[in-house]
Amino acid sequence: MTSPPTPFASLPAVWRDWIMENLARACNPLDMANSMAASGQHSMAVARAAIDEALALRAAEGQAPAASVFVAPQQMPYIDLERNLIAVQDRMVEVLFVLKQPQIILLGNVLSDEECDAIVAHCGTRYTRSTVTGEADGASVVHEGRTSEMAFIQRGEAEVAERIEQRLAELAHWPAECGEPFQLQKYGVTQEYRPHYDWLDPDSSGHRSHLARGGQRLATFILYLSDVEQGGGTVFPGLGLEVYPKKGSALWFLNTDVNHQPDKQTLHGGAPVVSGTKIIANKWLRQGRYG
Repeated sequence: MTSPPTPFASLPAVWRDWIMENLARACNPLDMANSMAASGQHSMAVARAAIDEALALRAAEGQAPAASVFVAPQQMPYIDLERNLIAVQDRMVEVLFVLKQPQIILLGNVLSDEECDAIVAHCGTRYTRSTVTGEADGASVVHEGRTSEMAFIQRGEAEVAERIEQRLAELAHWPAECGEPFQLQKYGVTQEYRPHYDWLDPDSSGHRSHLARGGQRLATFILYLSDVEQGGGTVFPGLGLEVYPKKGSALWFLNTDVNHQPDKQTLHGGAPVVSGTKIIANKWLRQGRYG
């Protein structure tokens, strides 16, 4: 009886050559597996098994270690949905809406009005034109699709921010040191952020330097620091979903699957403000310690 082909041997020649060439160039095997899965032609499990087999073939020729380079994915951050109210610190956070796939959760009463006002007041006039990460070199660049203004609150800078950061860490079951600094965004009338992804693209040379500072962005918190008279919703165009800002609430969503593979269903944006001012604070949770 003929044995079935191994994962590597079952791949088309173009993929076998691609794996061997990239391993010879010392490319990161996990980035390679992510690229294979992102192509839509292979599952993550097949990609990892094929790369492991290729590494074993190279090891037999004395060109690579024999052990697998892959480890079990880190535990994902998560929101406890066993009850409709979640007790954290001195607050009862409300679970208002849940979409299971991709996971998107709207939480109420995450911040008090006083905390929202304190964060906004802390940033005062520090706002500058918002930027995006350049795909070619990772530099911060102004982009026509993001017309808001932004400000940052670094860790240890403000007591109110530290308190909220610990609350979010408790909510997400994820260490505070694995979170990026708060990034505030202020949107006036007509300002927007066109649909985009929060995850970092391992195939983008500009994003790789950011991935090296803490790994992938596994999850996003959007804290709504102001009410908006009209417009300014957070939209997920592929899902037909729009969440309107409510002061003190927070939107949570996972950016990857359990293998830390970017989820393309998480395309989202900030709709134009029609009337009023929208102020939010983003908190991105990384795989590892940020910085």
